[in-house]
Amino acid sequence: MELKLIENEDFYYGECGFVVLTEQCHLKRGYCCGYGCRHCPYEYESVPEPKKSRAIEEREKY
Repeated sequence: MELKLIENEDFYYGECGFVVLTEQCHLKRGYCCGYGCRHCPYEYESVPEPKKSRAIEEREKY
């Protein structure tokens, strides 16, 4: 299934011009992709350590 992404709803451009997916976009996907995304609503369940711990620490800054 292909997701049609809508700017400012499903993603925005972050620092350095990178695409940042929103929580809504992740919810549409339905699972944690394992990349440690900033807005992961799945508590980084598929992200391996130590990246998982770093992602949680980074998210708490926002």
